[in-house]
Amino acid sequence: MALAPLSTNDYSVPTLSAVSWGSIIAGAAAAASLSLILLILGVGFGLSSVSPWTRDGVSASAFGMSTIVWLTITQLLASAMGGYLAGRLRTRWTGVHRDEVYFRDTAHGFLSWAVSSLATAALLTSVIGSILSSGVQAGASVVGGVPAVAAGLPQASTSGAMGYFIDALFRRDAGATAPTSATMTANGSDALDRATSRDIAEVGRIFTNMSRSEMLPAEDVRYVGQIVAQRTGLAQAEAEKRVVDLYAKAQAKLNDAEMASREATDKARKASAYSALWLFVSLLIGAFVASLAATFGGKRRDA
Repeated sequence: MALAPLSTNDYSVPTLSAVSWGSIIAGAAAAASLSLILLILGVGFGLSSVSPWTRDGVSASAFGMSTIVWLTITQLLASAMGGYLAGRLRTRWTGVHRDEVYFRDTAHGFLSWAVSSLATAALLTSVIGSILSSGVQAGASVVGGVPAVAAGLPQASTSGAMGYFIDALFRRDAGATAPTSATMTANGSDALDRATSRDIAEVGRIFTNMSRSEMLPAEDVRYVGQIVAQRTGLAQAEAEKRVVDLYAKAQAKLNDAEMASREATDKARKASAYSALWLFVSLLIGAFVASLAATFGGKRRDA
């Protein structure tokens, strides 16, 4: 008994691969290149719109909003081009259901977007890193301009704002009695200069050792007052009053500086969070546009 020949529907017919990597890579390369060009153009526009001078250039809020809009436009245009090319350049699938073709075109657009995003991230690592860490960098730059005491760090030197107030302690008022010391006669003025440097360093350690919410202990006020009186010719009571007044001013100055640095850090943190969220949204939009554009390119390919 002869067997009937099998029809083509009874077994799988070998077909081409469902993934056209050539078209995906081509679309990804085009999308990455367009993204790079648009980003460079956006940097040029941004630098031309800002100014270091007060009341010149755009405001910070306007600059941030324009950056978000430009990133979104960049994702839309680059993803649309990459997805369209990935769908238009892929091979023609024969004997494949229309729904399967639609799915494959969508996948080609998504893969093109994914490859281009990875390539762009690899080329622009520093840019993405600056977006994610701008809060920390801005906070560090602000704190860097404030003495270490304002940042909660120990400081034994007399530099910065605290150094200014320590130097003010040893200012000699006009008409004050010049300091007399046997050291100047016996060892010369260099010995007195070295002693003054040691005194300044010691007073600096005393000032920076105390909390900004505490006043100097009475024994420290008396001891520092003695040093100031010896170096400036002031009376002991006047020297102690100068110590108390200048220390209070130094505390207020450092508290204001710390508050300003915290506010700047908080603003930078919020800006970093908003940038990351908008970058996430723009990337999602790019993935959707690339997938949609690939279906249009696929339809044109099969037309």
